[in-house]
Amino acid sequence: MAKTNVSSDQKFMAAIGYLWILSVIVLAVKKNDRYVRFHASQGALLFVVSFLWWIPVLGWLLGLAVLIASVVGIIKALQGEEWALPVGAEIAAKFGDGVIKTLKF
Repeated sequence: MAKTNVSSDQKFMAAIGYLWILSVIVLAVKKNDRYVRFHASQGALLFVVSFLWWIPVLGWLLGLAVLIASVVGIIKALQGEEWALPVGAEIAAKFGDGVIKTLKF
């Protein structure tokens, strides 16, 4: 959890990056902003994982975990911290890069 010196705009955009489909839009708009991209990549991965809610029990637990991770991510983004997901932070970074390359942002 590294605190960084970021602007209010960066904090706001990073927080929006955890709001499911908006994460992809934030990745497109702020792809060159390292701080925002860090959070939006994690939000995009959480967005994809949230589609597993339909699997009984396991999906519901994943859905709850996604919700909790999103809320924590929003809080940390607004505080100016680079909080990495406990599971999947490296995957999230690669996933964000993949989204940007695939959609040609």
